[in-house]
Amino acid sequence: MLEIRLNGRGGQGTMVAAKILAVAAARERLHVQAFPEFGVERRGASVCAYVRIAREPIYERGRILRPDHLMVLDPALLDRPDLAQNVDAGGWIVMNTRLAPDACRARFDGFKTAAIDANSLAIAHQLGSRFAPFVNSVMLGAFVRAVPFVACDTLCAAIRDNSPAKPDANVAAALQAYREVQLAATAEAVWATR
Repeated sequence: MLEIRLNGRGGQGTMVAAKILAVAAARERLHVQAFPEFGVERRGASVCAYVRIAREPIYERGRILRPDHLMVLDPALLDRPDLAQNVDAGGWIVMNTRLAPDACRARFDGFKTAAIDANSLAIAHQLGSRFAPFVNSVMLGAFVRAVPFVACDTLCAAIRDNSPAKPDANVAAALQAYREVQLAATAEAVWATR
């Protein structure tokens, strides 16, 4: 089973990203769960979303406590000292940052890191505004390159069918992120043995 946590802020598309990730996995005949976690504040507040993906039916219904991989949609969250707490050692941290992934490795020792300037890409593709870019599709493209559990074409079809607005721009942004994400380790087999 693959367990993924997405950290972002309300309004960035964190919940939509989890849904699209689940849809893409389901299209490849995998079993999925996707669910959000947020408080009473929505826009701008810190939010999490979780996705479980497995080859067999998923019977676990609780919150994901030890994710295999982490996707960070908001660069400001990278300063949180507890961000990678409980993430499986050796997992991927795919982050929205202008820094190169090697520069982030010291901070996230023991993890494979992938970096993409999702804010700039989203703005270039006119997704959201300069002050509130929608980075979810960009981050999904980068994530699937680092953690290749679904084909890029499958992800793009899921983005096209599930984007609330501008499906073509969202697909183009995801494809550009897929090509341009900087990986500090080579993508490899992604299925956890637990």
